[in-house]
Amino acid sequence: MKLKGYVLLLLLLVFSCAIGDDNQVTLSTSSPNGDIKVKLQLNTEGAPFYTVTFKNTTIVDTSFLGFEFLKAPELKSGLKHIQSEVSSFNETWEMPWGEQRLVENNYKYIKATFEEIQSPNRQVIIEFRVYNDGIGFRYEFPEQKGWTEALIKEEHTEFNLTENYKTFWIPGDWDIYEHLYSTTKLSEIDAQSYIPKTNLAQSYIPENAANTPVTMVGENGLHLSFHEAALIDYSGMTLKVDTANLTLKSSLVGSENTAYKVKRTLPFHTPWRTIQITDNAPGLIASNLVVNLNEPNKLGDVSWFTPMKYTGVWWEMHLGKSTWDYGMELVDGKWTDTGKAHGKHGATTENVKRFIDFSAKNNIKGVLVEGWNTGWERWIGFEDREGVFDFVTPYPDYDIDEVTRYAKEKGVQIIMHHETSAATQTYEKQQDTAYALMKKYGMHAVKSGYVGKILPKGEYHHGQYMVNHYNNAAIKAAKYQVAVNAHEPIKATGLRRTYPNIISREGLRGQEFNAWAGDGGNPPEHLPIVAFTRMLAGPIDFTPGIFNIKFDDYRKDNQVNTTLAQQLALYVVIYSPVQMAADLVEHYEANPEALQFIRDVGVDWEKSVVLHGKVGDYVTIARQERDTGNWFVGGITDENSVSLEVDFGFLDEDAVYEAIIYKDGSLAHWNDNPLDLQIEKQTITKASKLTIKLAEGGGFAISLKKKLN
Repeated sequence: MKLKGYVLLLLLLVFSCAIGDDNQVTLSTSSPNGDIKVKLQLNTEGAPFYTVTFKNTTIVDTSFLGFEFLKAPELKSGLKHIQSEVSSFNETWEMPWGEQRLVENNYKYIKATFEEIQSPNRQVIIEFRVYNDGIGFRYEFPEQKGWTEALIKEEHTEFNLTENYKTFWIPGDWDIYEHLYSTTKLSEIDAQSYIPKTNLAQSYIPENAANTPVTMVGENGLHLSFHEAALIDYSGMTLKVDTANLTLKSSLVGSENTAYKVKRTLPFHTPWRTIQITDNAPGLIASNLVVNLNEPNKLGDVSWFTPMKYTGVWWEMHLGKSTWDYGMELVDGKWTDTGKAHGKHGATTENVKRFIDFSAKNNIKGVLVEGWNTGWERWIGFEDREGVFDFVTPYPDYDIDEVTRYAKEKGVQIIMHHETSAATQTYEKQQDTAYALMKKYGMHAVKSGYVGKILPKGEYHHGQYMVNHYNNAAIKAAKYQVAVNAHEPIKATGLRRTYPNIISREGLRGQEFNAWAGDGGNPPEHLPIVAFTRMLAGPIDFTPGIFNIKFDDYRKDNQVNTTLAQQLALYVVIYSPVQMAADLVEHYEANPEALQFIRDVGVDWEKSVVLHGKVGDYVTIARQERDTGNWFVGGITDENSVSLEVDFGFLDEDAVYEAIIYKDGSLAHWNDNPLDLQIEKQTITKASKLTIKLAEGGGFAISLKKKLN
């Protein structure tokens, strides 16, 4: 719902634009608070470039802008300035679900039109929006005579940096984001070194580039994060690294099937290129830059989707307790029960009912069922994956009518699962039927998966073909009142504002790597980096809440590399409107005291406050639940112990809260003693302060409920 929107103060160009006789032009504007200043200029060759300063210090020096096309000359110079608009905008809009209810969208902008001096006199519009928390800019190609289609070979956008920043990055993989983050100087980034290390279902790293968001920290505390917003009908952007000159250059994800990387019909505009800018780490998480740069809600009322916690048939299969497949055989093109079922299938009617019962008892509103449909026997590694899965036919031991009836009786929603095996044409043909089945049974959320090399061959997960596939799937799902949680996805770019049924996604190295990766799993520093990198893009379906940290009964050589207290804290720190209680029912039932926090914690927030943060080291976040007004606090650290003082100044004035504190015990350690958990109760007010020690790889979680007078 739009609360207020108005354009402010149309500035006379004389105050923001200087044009020289030699075709040089300078356009400038600043953030509303004046800290960030942007200049957009043409040099004597008619080449557009920009600079950015923060608190009077140049942070992005002369950085050129342009395009290279197929079957057309490049558009990088030889331009003249035609017209400009320099103004400001301010509105407050409401998230239907999110980290906060109300979002201020306040910026100043430059929108400048440039035209080639020589024939064919093509035009391009460059727009910068400057916020208090960073900048976004994009290109627009208006409708024009003689140019109807653009075949983009490369976008030449530069970020010429002025410091050799400490950088947190993953390689610019065209096919997957599931890499551990490296921490190096900008000049030391070497994405090619990842090539022999990848053991993923798909991976392609063609050059020394980083995927976004990539976050940097300067010597004097400057924090930058580079990403993109509103990625629609375009290719995902990686950032090629010039280590010698400390420059990042856009490098679009391509295709083996075309000589171009993007094909668009004019008029169109590109995604926004974004830089979050702040002088402290918490400011990165608090920023709304990426989501603000997206268009308003196009779906209208989405109250049919309810943010929720969920359990499900998932973790047990990663542990090897059960399997996705039933043991059927493909006979004459149909999956047939030939009596050879192996008996380890997880998605049985009986097993799912067990999760439903547990969820109903513990304030958990959803149950995810993976492995319910035929086709799991033959998908990974097979080239003929098209046609293998269907999305309406259950295995013989899964009675979908009975399961959905039972779930409804218990007040629990079944979350659908669609593993496409990256066979996109099969999924596209069946989407209407699959979504209609969900609507029939009252299912409003689906987890989709895209494991494997994309079919058709030659396409990559992050190219224009798949950007369109992901987005179109979500847009179609909305017509059936279905919300989408995509795994193996394209990156999050804030489209949840425009299409609020895009609720969450994976797009990082998740919890499952702790169960089966042969490299020791995710190290303790992983999530304190993720909070300041991947989470800046949008919600994460990370699947927290593992209580059986060592899981020796299933995989003796694997474990989760955190304490139990950190697993609880993740429900607050790592944001998603759908949060899984990922462990097995029996492990929760064996620890009801710790389970209480999962019962209590919210998933949809009125406001969020970042209390502490150091990229890669630790982070603490407080969030107030919508409707109830209850507060929850979560803090996590890396492999180093740290003591943090929690200042409860965010609480209501003159209110008294009962706090339940879940923290690392005195002997806790992520590897040596991960289950050492101390639980205590205190009375807390706005004036309270509390120092909590986080163990190595540890954390803490606090629930705060207002006491009644």
